[in-house]
Amino acid sequence: MTLLVTGADGYVGWPTALRVASRTDDRVVGVDNFARREWVESVGSVSAVPVADPDERVAAAEEVHGLDNLSLVEGDLTDRSFVDRILSVHEPDAVVHAAAQPSAPYSQINGERANYTQHNNMQATRNLLWGLAENDLSDTHFVETTTTGVYGAPEFPIPEGGAVMENQEERDEVPFPAMAGSWYHLTKSHDAANMRLAHDQFDIPISDVRTAITYGTATPETDADLRLRTRFDFDYYFGVVAHRFCAQAVSGYPMTVYGKGEQRKPFIALEDAVEGLAQLALADPDDRPDDHTVYNQVTRPISIVEVAETIAEVSGEFGLDVQVEHFENPRDEDETHAMEIENDRYAELIGGQSTTFEEGVRSILDDLVDYEDRIAAREDRFLPGVLTEGGD
Repeated sequence: MTLLVTGADGYVGWPTALRVASRTDDRVVGVDNFARREWVESVGSVSAVPVADPDERVAAAEEVHGLDNLSLVEGDLTDRSFVDRILSVHEPDAVVHAAAQPSAPYSQINGERANYTQHNNMQATRNLLWGLAENDLSDTHFVETTTTGVYGAPEFPIPEGGAVMENQEERDEVPFPAMAGSWYHLTKSHDAANMRLAHDQFDIPISDVRTAITYGTATPETDADLRLRTRFDFDYYFGVVAHRFCAQAVSGYPMTVYGKGEQRKPFIALEDAVEGLAQLALADPDDRPDDHTVYNQVTRPISIVEVAETIAEVSGEFGLDVQVEHFENPRDEDETHAMEIENDRYAELIGGQSTTFEEGVRSILDDLVDYEDRIAAREDRFLPGVLTEGGD
C-alpha cells in the first residue's frame, strides 16, 4: 500500500506527511516542487521558524522518528507526464492533495500572478484526477485541501456540503455557489467543481476538505527536532492573520487590524487540520466515504478583533507590550460579517477540537520569541508595499 501527499514541503503538507508515515508501515511518498520557498523569497520575506532543506528533513524523520517509509520526490504537478509517472509507479491507495499556491494576496498582486495561481492550482488538480482515471486508479481515495474561502461571506449559515434549493414542492441539494473573493480562492472553487465531476464520471471517492485559516507552529512530530519544524510565514502575502499578529507582537510592532475587524473568520489549529487529513488518508477502504464528501475543516469562527485582543492579552505573559491599531482595509469585505459555518462532520472525524485559540496563541508566542530578531528584520513585510527585486 502506498499513500501520496502532495505539497509535502508545505506548512500543512509536511506535518501531514510525518503524521501519516508515523501511523503506518506503508510507503508514504511526498511530492513537491519547493516553489513555496521561492514565492516567499520573492516578496522579500522568510519563514519565521527556519526550515531545513528537504533532504535534511527526510533524514531527520528517519533518525528521530524511525520513519524509513517516508520519501520526498521533487516534481511539478502541472506537468502531466510527471503526474502519470508518479501515479503509475506508486499506484497510491490514497492521495492527500495539499499542493497549491495558497495566498489570496499574492494572487491579487497583478495579472501575471493571478494567471500563475490559476494555472498552477487548477492544472495540478486536473492532472491528478485524470491521471487516476487513466491509470486505472479510480478506487484511490482523493483528498484535497480546498478552502472555506470558496463560500465567500454569505448572510446565512454555511452547510457542510451542498445547498438545498426549493422550487414550489420540489427540493434538491446542489453544489454551494462559488462566491470566492480572490483569484486564489476561485481556483479552489473550480477544483471543488472538478472533483465533483471526477466523482460523477470516474467514480473516484472524493473528500473535499474545506480548510479554514490554519494557525500554529508545530505538531508533536515536527516539535521533536529543529530539523523537522514546519514553516511559519508572517508577511502580508503569505502569513495568515493570526500568524502576522503574533509576529507583530513579538517584534514590538502594532497589530494591524484592517477596518473595524468585527468580521468573523473560520479558524483551525494546525494539529486539528493535520489530524483530519491523516484520518482520511489512512481510512480503511471499507470504512472511508466512497462518495463525494465535503468537510468544513474548521473548529470555530473568531472575529479579527478578538484574534488581536487575545494575542495582546497572552503577550503579557511573555513581557510583550502590544498595541492594537486599526488601518484602512485594503480588501473589499464586510467588516461586521458574523460567519456561521457547520462543521459536525469534521468534528466527528477528529474527535473534537484539541486546543483552544488562546492555548494555540500561547504556544505560537512561546516558539516565536526565539526568533524576534529574524522577524523584526523584516517588519516592513507586515503590510502590502513595493516588492523586492525578483518579486516585481
